[in-house]
Amino acid sequence: MKQLQCIAIDDEPFALEILSDDIQKISFLKLTATFSSPLNALEWLKTEPVDIIFLDIQMPTLTGTQFLRSLPHPPMVIFTTAYEQYALEGFDLNVVDYLLKPIPFERFLRAVQKANELFSLRHKEEIIQIAPERGFFFVFSEYKEIKLFYDEILYVEGLKDYVKIFTHQYPKPVLTRLNLKAIEAKLPIQGFCRVHNSFIVALDKITSFQKSKLHINKWEIPIGNRYLIQFEQQYRLIP
Repeated sequence: MKQLQCIAIDDEPFALEILSDDIQKISFLKLTATFSSPLNALEWLKTEPVDIIFLDIQMPTLTGTQFLRSLPHPPMVIFTTAYEQYALEGFDLNVVDYLLKPIPFERFLRAVQKANELFSLRHKEEIIQIAPERGFFFVFSEYKEIKLFYDEILYVEGLKDYVKIFTHQYPKPVLTRLNLKAIEAKLPIQGFCRVHNSFIVALDKITSFQKSKLHINKWEIPIGNRYLIQFEQQYRLIP
């Protein structure tokens, strides 16, 4: 697996130290430099290859957004900031993710996995699959194992002790005794997104969305506030 070359830019030494430690825990990342000033990072980028920049926003002299706008051909960028009000501007700048300090490691891991997948797609690297045919998984329903193809799934609704899986495959939803978290673990991260405490959707099946809801054909599905930013980020990556 190729290691992605990373740099981190933050004017707070302690924040840089924590970020460096997290990066070094990830096998597919290689931290090549850290900078307390974005101006110094500009010089580095002129001569050194960089795949990902971990970038703070509120910095003296040059903000993270100003720095990013100054790059003619920016690499992938993950914002690391204590301020959530720049999220929409971050989306306009096509950042891979927007992490709010203090950053839980699990949230950091999700962001860099997304960057790794995006890097593979951009460079047309083959993603290793278990089998060449369409992806699928099995669930137990109505006293039998049912085979579900990923590309047939529309959305999943979580109930108290069950989930309902809506598909093109079957005329009525498949009811199975699993929780939403267990189903989420079975679905490929690049094609599906949790948008609410009770719903997971297939991103390529969405016909329209607003900040509080989305539509998949005739079905209306709510979008929870805590899932909105993550959903918008993933949805923008769908070709």
